[in-house]
Parts: sequence; C-alpha cells; structure tokens
Amino acid sequence: MPPARSSHRGRLTDAPVLAVAVTWGSSYLATKSITGPSTVVATLLLRFLMATAVLGLLRLRAVRRLTAAEVRGGVLIGLILACVFLLETYGVVHTSATNAGLIISLTMVMTPLAEAALRRTPPTASFVMAAAGSVLGVLLLTQGGGFTTPSVGDLLMLLAALARTANVLTTHRLPSLKNADDGALTFVQLSTAVICFAALSTGVGTSPLRVAATLEAGQWLALLYLAVLCTLFAFFVQLWAVRRAGPSRVSLLLGTEPLWAAVIGVVLGGDQPGALGYAGAALILFGTAWGRRAAETPRQPAEAADAAAPVREGAVAQ
Repeated sequence: MPPARSSHRGRLTDAPVLAVAVTWGSSYLATKSITGPSTVVATLLLRFLMATAVLGLLRLRAVRRLTAAEVRGGVLIGLILACVFLLETYGVVHTSATNAGLIISLTMVMTPLAEAALRRTPPTASFVMAAAGSVLGVLLLTQGGGFTTPSVGDLLMLLAALARTANVLTTHRLPSLKNADDGALTFVQLSTAVICFAALSTGVGTSPLRVAATLEAGQWLALLYLAVLCTLFAFFVQLWAVRRAGPSRVSLLLGTEPLWAAVIGVVLGGDQPGALGYAGAALILFGTAWGRRAAETPRQPAEAADAAAPVREGAVAQ
C-alpha cells in the first residue's frame, strides 16, 4: 500500500480509537458504583454477558459464516482479553490510582518495542520518545496520590499491560483473523471471556445471581453503560482499528485513557489535579500527537515487506 494511503487510513481510525479511550476513562466512575473486591468476577461476567447477548442478536448470521480457523483465532484473543480484565481489575483493587495509571500506560512503550522485535527492525526514535513522554505525562497527571511502595497490585497491573500488548499484537498478526468479519470476531472474543468468567465465578467471590439481585436501578444503568459502550463498542473498535492502523498507533491512542479519566474527574467529580497534573495532561496530548506523526513516517522497503508478510500468509491460509 502506498505510504500516503496508509497514512490516511491511520488517521481515519484515530477518532474511533480516541472515543474508546474516553469511554474507558469514564468507566472508572461506573465501575466503582457496582464493583467491590469480592464482586470483580461476577460483575465482569454480567457486563460481558450483556454485551455478548446484544452483539449476538446483531451479528448472528456473520458468526455462522466464520471458518474454524477464524473461530480459533477469536477464542485465542478472547482468552487474552479475559486475562487483561482480570489482571487489571484486581490490580486496581490492590494498588493506588497513581500506580495503576502509570503502570498500565506502559503499554504505549511496550507495544512498539514488542512490534519492532517481532519485525526485527528498531522502532523510530521519535515514536519511542513520544511514547515515553506520554508515560511521563501520566506520571505527572496521577501524582496527586503519590507513588506508593510496589505491591501485588502493581505486579498485576504490569502483567495487565503485558497482556494488553499481547492482545493487540496477536490481533494484528494472526493470519486467520485478516479477513474475518469484525462483529462476528468480536462476538467470539467476548463469548470466550464470558465462559472464562463464568467458570471462575463458581468458586471466586460473590455469585453473579446474588450480585444481580442486589443491584439498584442506577447500578443497572451503570452496568448497561459498561456493557454497551465500554465493552461492546470498545472492543469492536479496537479489533477493527488494530487490523487497519497497526498495534503501536492504536496502543498509543488507547494509552491516553488516564488523561480522559482525569478530565471526567475534573468535570464531573470536581477533582483538582494541580499544576503538575495539568502539565502532565498537556504532555500526554503532545506525546500522542507526536507519536501519531512518527507512526506515519514511511517505512524502508525491507521493513514494509516484512510487515506485509502476515497479510500474504493470511491470504494463503484463507
């Protein structure tokens, strides 16, 4: 694909991906209203079950057209997705907001480094500097609570960041996923996560039925918001964008999640991040914009050929 066309396609995916980052940033308020340490798995099961049911009604015919290889690929990324949510949710419960926001934002740096290692070509210095600047911005943005002594929760958040990186890289590079319908593949991915959460809920925490019985009307609305926008919409867009714009660019944009969480906290919660917090927000915006431009830099012929290899393999597999 000509560099100009690839760059244009990358820009077209930015707005939906940023919308996902905003919804994820807003999800903290909704999650806090319905989730406690003993209800993590049950709440995740209810959330994903609602999203899967809606998507199943919309894309049932497309799901039936999936090949066995596409289903296996969807199950694989679904397993990774379940790991991401379990690690991230339990991590947030057992560490500070500062630690959680900073550690999960490391995905912005991990993804381009991992992608470069798989391609056996170094990432551009500009992109790495932009991603590192964004992570520094997250540190400044979340500094109000202070960075606490590393804990088990921090380890879980680090594993969640690694799992996020694995998720976007696998989605981008797995040959069997290249031509699959986005909605149908998202259904398989979410269904796999539902099965994982259902299996865990039999022996971990409060039962889903008991949690569902205690939710009030406002909490059901919060759960619906988490299911439809923060799960169904978010993972459909992420899958769609990763297969078109590439893992590094998508991870950089999704890494702005702590920024939007802070914005929503200021607007709706009356939070005051202070001078350093506002400086961190500006640094995130600058680093993200810089990284997007760096990602549009045309590749060398050998690098472009290497990046195109999975596509050619996928064509043969189909």
